[in-house]
Order: sequence, then structure tokens, then C-alpha cells
Amino acid sequence: MKLTRRTLVCAAGASLLLAQAVTAEAQELPRNVRLVIGSTSTGGDTYQNSAIVAEALSNKLGINVKVDAVGATEAFKALGRDSRGTTLMIFHDQSYLGNLYGVRGYQDIFAEYKLGPTVAINPGNAYLVPKDSPYQSMDDILTAAANGERVRVAIQPGGVSEIGFSAMKNAARVRSPGSQENIVPVNTGSQSDKNQALFDDLADVINGSIQANEQFTQLPEDDQKAMRFVWITARPVTLEQAPPEGMGDTTRDEMLKYASPQTSVTLDGEQDFTFDKEFFFLYNKEMDQGIVEQIDTALTEIYAEGEIQKRQKASFFIPNFLPSEEARAHLEKKRTTYEQVIKEISTE
Repeated sequence: MKLTRRTLVCAAGASLLLAQAVTAEAQELPRNVRLVIGSTSTGGDTYQNSAIVAEALSNKLGINVKVDAVGATEAFKALGRDSRGTTLMIFHDQSYLGNLYGVRGYQDIFAEYKLGPTVAINPGNAYLVPKDSPYQSMDDILTAAANGERVRVAIQPGGVSEIGFSAMKNAARVRSPGSQENIVPVNTGSQSDKNQALFDDLADVINGSIQANEQFTQLPEDDQKAMRFVWITARPVTLEQAPPEGMGDTTRDEMLKYASPQTSVTLDGEQDFTFDKEFFFLYNKEMDQGIVEQIDTALTEIYAEGEIQKRQKASFFIPNFLPSEEARAHLEKKRTTYEQVIKEISTE
């Protein structure tokens, strides 16, 4: 065979394409992966959920995925430095809510990172009042604000804790324009700080969770620490997937009474505001797409097998796997809704 210049060029081109294909095929998760999370606690829901997913991925792919509780700021920094796939991140809606609220250290995750799959929901985000409170429901609270009463709400500002508070103010505005001024924040820190604000009569309502506060709802009314739920922000379709026994002594059916539509906090006068605390992967923006696809494929198989759902539900998480592309569209839609709520009350 006579080699012409054209033959050599074509051969070189074919070799290059083959080399590129081999390189692309070789892009997969390293043997050792650091899974950073946006929390410093090894006892909280972020760590617990991430550990379940990390173990499942390790077993499926034959690699070592280690969860590292470094906190949001350090996790974002670590992720930004590593495009090789040796550092991944799991966090929840705080990752974009922090940016919407202007919290220092929170960038626009949709612009600065790749969004990976969603894996689970913690349906426990809730609001509570003292058991002897005159407010029996969210309707009572919003009516009180409309009547000129000042309602103090203890929150940790700048994210998951605050979004329900923003929704309260927005609902007050929709129901009775101007009454949102009577829904006022009591800015605190941890859950124990919010609880203490209620115990000390520094707040009328607090943000809490089913997991952290259900025990207080079982106390007798004359106990200073006794509370009751007035609102659980999760979508009803999410809560309906929880175990029937619920958590503690509060059944799933009892929880549903505090969620939409039985407890209504309006979004726009026609539909209710809801919020699911959702966990998902974040990746370095330059990480190879082959690694993204490998994780999507592995998790698709893991969730199809069904064992991870049992572990998640046993820990009161609601399984909610969406592959990367669907997850991004879903989270962008959530972000847009909450951004509008925050804008509506931003002049306050």
C-alpha cells in the first residue's frame, strides 16, 4: 500500500480520536475519594445521610469514599481546588439559600459548580410554639399579625432556618398587606439556642425540626420546655412516604396535619408554600463529565436495588434520587421560587 500525505493525515487523525476516546473512557472516580459536607457535625442529618450514600457508592464501585465534616466554607474551597474527582461534596438547600440571603462565603452554586444528583430529603423542617401558647395554628399566627400583634420567630438567619420565616412574612403580606411587619425575627444560632429563646419567652415561635423537637411535644403542658408543632414545611407527597409510625410518639398522619394543605401558609393566594430540605452532590465545575456519568450510573443502580431506601427511611430520610441533569432543573426551579419569596419581603 502506497502511503500518501492524505493517508498519513487521516491515520494521524484517527489515532488522535482513538487516544481521546481512551482518555475519556479512563476518566472515572479515583480509588480514594474525599466527600466533604457543608456541616462540621458528625451527628447531624447531613453527615448521617452522606455516610449512607458514601457507603453505598464505596460498595458499588469498589472504592473508598470517606465523609469529611469540614463545614460549608471549607467544603466549597476544597471543591473549588480539585477538578480530578478526588473531592466531591454533599450539601442541602442551604448551599443556594445562603447565596440568596447574601451570607458571606456562599457563591451562586449554579454558576460556580456542577450540580450532581439528589439523594434524599429530610422532611423534618418545622415551626413550633410553647404548648400553652394562645396560637393553635399558623392561621392564628397570621391572623394575629393582621390584627397588629407582634409575633417573634426565632431562627438561625441565612438559609434553611430562615426560608420558612420568609414564607410566613410573605403569607402575611398576601393575606393582609402591611401585616408582615408584625412577623419579626429573633436571630439566634444553633437549635439549642432557638429552643432556649422559647423557654425564656424571648420568642413566640421557633424554627425546629421533627427530629430535634418531637421529644418536647410529648411533655405535659405545665412543663416549661413543652412545645407543639404548628407547621411542617415539607410537601405532603414527601411526608406520605415516611414510615406510618412517624418519629417518636408522633405518627405520620399526625405530621400531615401540620403540612399543606391541612396547614396552609400561602405562597401567592392560590397555592401553599412548601419546602423540602434536600440533599445533593456538588462537583468542581471542571470535573470530567465521565465521572459525573459514572456517579449517576452507580446511584441509578443502587436505588434500583432498593436497599439504600430502607436505610434512609430507617433514619427518617425520604429517598429522592434524581440524576444530575434532572436534579439541576429541579433545584433551579426551587431556587427561583424561593428567590421570589425573598424579593417580595426584601424591602422590610
